[in-house]
Amino acid sequence: MKTLAAVVVEPGKPIEIEELTLAKPGPHEVLIQYQYGGLCHSDVHIAIGDTIARLPMVLGHEGAGIIQEVGPGVTRVKPGDHVICSFTPACGRCKYCATGRQSVCDMNAAMLEGHLEGPRWPISGPRGQYGAMCTLGTFSQYNVINEYSVVKVDDDIPLDKAVLVGCGVPTGWGSAVYAADTKPGDIVVIFGIGGIGINAVQGAKHAGAEHIIVIDPLQNKRDKAIELGATQAFDNAADAKLAVDELTNGQGAESAIITTDLITAEQVSAGFSMIGRCGTLVLTALNRIDEITVKVPSTEMSYFRKTIKGSLFGDCNPTYDIPKLVRMYADGKLKLDELVTREYSLEQVNEGYDDLLAGKNIRGIIKHQH
Repeated sequence: MKTLAAVVVEPGKPIEIEELTLAKPGPHEVLIQYQYGGLCHSDVHIAIGDTIARLPMVLGHEGAGIIQEVGPGVTRVKPGDHVICSFTPACGRCKYCATGRQSVCDMNAAMLEGHLEGPRWPISGPRGQYGAMCTLGTFSQYNVINEYSVVKVDDDIPLDKAVLVGCGVPTGWGSAVYAADTKPGDIVVIFGIGGIGINAVQGAKHAGAEHIIVIDPLQNKRDKAIELGATQAFDNAADAKLAVDELTNGQGAESAIITTDLITAEQVSAGFSMIGRCGTLVLTALNRIDEITVKVPSTEMSYFRKTIKGSLFGDCNPTYDIPKLVRMYADGKLKLDELVTREYSLEQVNEGYDDLLAGKNIRGIIKHQH
């Protein structure tokens, strides 16, 4: 069948809209009709070349839609099911899934190659075989993806909000709740209030943090953070550190979480300086894979028992945490409606990313037309 999709052809060039052809679902594959796709900064890394991926590639790794057809052996979903896609698949069998660490499932190895069951490529077009971002390619009207990348949700959950639970919400929320292990009464510092950082604010609030201090140069981002639970907001790290020192009599925060667009050595150094003894610095943001951004005094790290840790998908388990977060939203305990700044058509994808890079949106979403 045919589908329209947003494609990265060459790093640094505008995203192109192309008509592509989809094969029928193979074993453990499903045909999904995407309703919405989230505009997340990780796709920008592919588009500009910060992250090296197999091209051409259909962008989009945050998506929600309806299952149209299933291939042989599919057991997780059936035609008609409403689903949220998880950018990290969960096979349930590898040693990481089996030990409750689904965010680093063995199948993640295909994330930048474009399809879980290579060398079979279900997407083809004028440039040959196409990959799909995080094996999902949610900036396509339809796609053929693996059943291990979808999680069923109730039909009454609005997919234009639920789409965010495929990446930004669990990544930010889990960075605070799981990776930083926030406890009641903690002081948490969050660098960067985009689609991930704003959910780190929500996670820290849910976990009972007493003070949530955010750092972002943009006033609209700082205002949104205060609206959703932050207690103080600053446009620079130096002022935030003064606030932490004043609150703690110089003892430091329990944790700092970096969720900026591109993580830098300066941010890592600043976050490390803000955490106190036995504190944790969580690195959720990305940069080029060969960029050295962690350089801290090791003696201070060991003498004060500080921890620096990386986090993918907020250390969440998709098959457990996606339904949980959706339930929290349905019960009014998690804010999703407030996160969507604007909807775009597929043809407006470049405008959407221009707005993201300009800091206009907390989260923009693509609404597919069928």
